[in-house]
Amino acid sequence: MNLRKTLGFSFSSGLLLASTLAVAAPVKIAVLETLSGPQASTGLLYRAAARYAVDEMNAAGGWNGEKIELVEYDNQGGPAGAADKLKAAAADGVQIIVQGASSAIGGQITEDVRKHNLRNPGKELLYLNVGAEALELTGKKCQFYHFRVAGNAQVRTKALVAGMKHAGVLGTRVYSINQNYSWGQDMEQAIVDNAAAGGYQVVEKTLHDVNKVQDFAPYVNKIAASNADTVITGNWSNDLLLLMKATKAAGLKTRFGTVFLDQPGNLANAGDLAEGHFVAQAFNAEAAGDAGAAFVKDYQSKMGHAPAFIEPQTVFGLMMVADALNQVKPEDGKLNVQKLASALEKTSIDTPMGKLTMRADDHQVLLPLVVAVASKDALYKDDGTDMGFKPVEKFTAEEAATPAQSTCDMKRPG
Repeated sequence: MNLRKTLGFSFSSGLLLASTLAVAAPVKIAVLETLSGPQASTGLLYRAAARYAVDEMNAAGGWNGEKIELVEYDNQGGPAGAADKLKAAAADGVQIIVQGASSAIGGQITEDVRKHNLRNPGKELLYLNVGAEALELTGKKCQFYHFRVAGNAQVRTKALVAGMKHAGVLGTRVYSINQNYSWGQDMEQAIVDNAAAGGYQVVEKTLHDVNKVQDFAPYVNKIAASNADTVITGNWSNDLLLLMKATKAAGLKTRFGTVFLDQPGNLANAGDLAEGHFVAQAFNAEAAGDAGAAFVKDYQSKMGHAPAFIEPQTVFGLMMVADALNQVKPEDGKLNVQKLASALEKTSIDTPMGKLTMRADDHQVLLPLVVAVASKDALYKDDGTDMGFKPVEKFTAEEAATPAQSTCDMKRPG
């Protein structure tokens, strides 16, 4: 099934196929991600999702009678590489930057985009943040040309706590353990902030080095000593896997509440020890019903694998861009990026998960979330295992939302 029909898009041929206008350089969208080396797995998922979405946009007519061009830049896994590649993208005539893996890189990009736009009026860049979830990006670092189409620690933790509480599995004693950088610190604060609503006490808080801890046994000993019912963590990659394995090896029955358990490879590597642990997701095909099934089928037929982890939110974010592009008329055959940003901050679309709306105050998308449990009863299996993520509770965008941060002082052009 065609995703454009699934999402209910109806692009105007009069706008998209403006053949009477002078032919100009096409709209260029750049994926600026880690695309090689040991840290490339998530970046390659972002690239696949961007390719799928741009193909959909071009199948609907592109923009101004021209196909939208997708170009790729390898940021080499760090802020310095991202800064260099952003300059290259700007020199190559890119108008829209897509990035999501790493809030540190996202912070570099949004600041570089802000400075570029100040120096180059009329040649602005728009940054579509599809996964960098640090709160400061829509807080003290918010800016007009940055748009986040992913969640953040506050909305994910709010949903996770509510879903686990309603399912009767949260308990009253929660241990917070997170990675010691902006994202992990945001998660720790969100766990504390949701204690009253969740009816729990935060019995201890731990921050640890990112992807450097090989033996989590000392941390597990602290969890055991705390008599925690639940561990809530924003950990990802090996820091999540090794923590869960150490807990299992110690014989603890403590349940995990996570936000990244659905990262590809986790179920395959964790095996049965993942069963019964929870995750807050931006997409769950089973919870999305027939529309979710149609999206999974179409994506798999075109990309060779089912959409996983951050791929759906990337597709839906680019569909929001497509909707905004549909509202912007060419000027001398060219795209006015300032007008695109003005349209995008008013955009709302329907997706298989429900309605996504961009909040103009801080450019944080309001998105539905699902709390799910790793289970052999899940309709869709993951990672080649006999388990998947069984939805426990679905929250609308309005139910999952948290207020815009007071630290965001959005400066608009003019």
